[in-house]
This record gives sequence, C-alpha cells and structure tokens, in this order.
Amino acid sequence: MVHWLETYTSNHKYMLGVSIGVLFGLAARLLMMRTDYRQYPTYPHGRIIHVSLGIIAAALGAVAIPALYKKDYTAITFLTLAAQQFRDVRKMERDTLTNIDSMELVSRGTTYIEGIAMVFEGRNYLVIFTSLLTSLFSIAFNIWIGSLAGAVLIFVVQFLKSGKSISHIAEVESAPLRIEGPDLYVGDIYIMNVGLKADQELIAERGLGVIVKPFNPNGKATLSNLGQRQAILYDLSTILGVFRDSGEPSLVPMAKLDMRDGRLGVFMLPQEKDAGKAAEVVRRVPILESAVRMPTEASVNKGGS
Repeated sequence: MVHWLETYTSNHKYMLGVSIGVLFGLAARLLMMRTDYRQYPTYPHGRIIHVSLGIIAAALGAVAIPALYKKDYTAITFLTLAAQQFRDVRKMERDTLTNIDSMELVSRGTTYIEGIAMVFEGRNYLVIFTSLLTSLFSIAFNIWIGSLAGAVLIFVVQFLKSGKSISHIAEVESAPLRIEGPDLYVGDIYIMNVGLKADQELIAERGLGVIVKPFNPNGKATLSNLGQRQAILYDLSTILGVFRDSGEPSLVPMAKLDMRDGRLGVFMLPQEKDAGKAAEVVRRVPILESAVRMPTEASVNKGGS
C-alpha cells in the first residue's frame, strides 16, 4: 500500500501539487470572506462571485509552478492576466458600493469604499501567493510537506487579513450632550447649530456623544481625515441604527474636531441608546489605509525632536 502510494504520487506529482495548491488557496479565500454587520459581500450571490474568483486565483497560482518546471515560461504571462482581472474586481466593487451608497441614510463615504475595494483586490493576491507556495513545496518535496506549508500560509493569511482599529491610535470614551441655546456640544466640543425646539428635545432625549482622544500627532492627523470620520459614523449607524429619515438634516450623525488638541467629538441619534456599546463600536472601527497619516515620520519633525 505504501509502495503504491509512493508510486502514484511520483507519477502524478504535478496534478497533486496543483490540486493541493488550489485547495489551500480556496481555503485561504474562504477564511478571508465574511459577511458581517455591513452585509457585504451579500449572501448568497455576492459570496458566489467571490468564491468563484478565489478558485480562479488559486488555480492561476498553483499552475505557475508546473509551468516553470516544464520550462514553459510563457505560461507565467497568465499571472499578468490575473493582475488585470483583479484590478477589474477592484473597479467592480468600487462602482457597486458607490451606487449603493447613495441609498444609505448614513453613507460609507468614498474613502471607506476605496478601502473595501482595495481589500478585495489584495485578498485575491494573497490567494495566489498561498496556492503558488503550497504547489511549489508539494512538487519540490512531497504532498505532506506541501500540506504543512499550506497550513502555515493559512495562519499567515489569518494574520494579514485584518488591519488596525481606532483603539490602536486613540482612547474612546462616552461624553454627555449639552445644548446651550441653539448650540449642540459633545462634552466641550462644538458640533452644530440646532434651531428647532422639537429637534433639541429629541436630541436631549435620544442623543449619544463619544469623544475620541488621539494618542499622538499621527493619530490626530488620521482622525482629521473626513473619510475616517465618515467610517466611524457609518459603523455606528449600521450597528446601533439611526433615528432619522431622509430630509432631516439636523438629525444627521456628525463628527467634529476640537481644533485645539485634535480630539474628535461624535454625535448621533441611535435606535438603541447604549453609551457603552457606542464607545466599543468606535474602538473597533477599522483604520482606513488611505486615511493614515504619519507626520512624525517626516524628516523635519525627526530633526526637530
């Protein structure tokens, strides 16, 4: 039995290597795909699309190694085709989410949409990377070492699939709302002017306030990005609900900076009024890659320090 297995794996090492590479590549894509509170990708059709693209990415990565072994270098050009295809995936996600965003009571914003589209493109490249290396180890050594390499890569993918959140750059705490005449404050941070008495009463009854205090100048610069602020408002409104309808501008959630120290005051009217939960939601909001700013890394700031 052992001899037959060794003979079979020796005679079909390319087929087995590709199969294992595709299997682990698909497993990596399934691990990175989750329909969460944002309901994206949608279920089932959105998931079907991304699983299908994951299989294609895994197959492209896995077959590259047998092509190299057989000195068929022109076959590697398929990887450039994959890169173009996944750039189109990014464009498709951007266009889809932009069209959906116009129908939201609280929009994601272009920065959040671009971040999601970038993630979907990048995860397909992680699938190619996983299947290619798994296939390489399976063909160069044996299927057991290839499977071990695939398992290690799955852990690497698990580590790389998520970025940082607001809790990494700032302290988040609940803050009382304060109305002085027509002026609305979160703590001591001015938010907006509310003229109607009915709106003032509604805000006093149902409103929530959160203050985000950045740890350093990098966090201050990141929180000043309008796209990052909109991401905070969107996540809060999606998880806690929003107590408003279209055509009510005074009830729109809002985030404003304290220009003196860079703190961010967040105001919203949730369906579920829970100050502790609101603060925890803000802590878990992802930091958008295109919103990250690091002024302390500039040479003039390093020299000054």
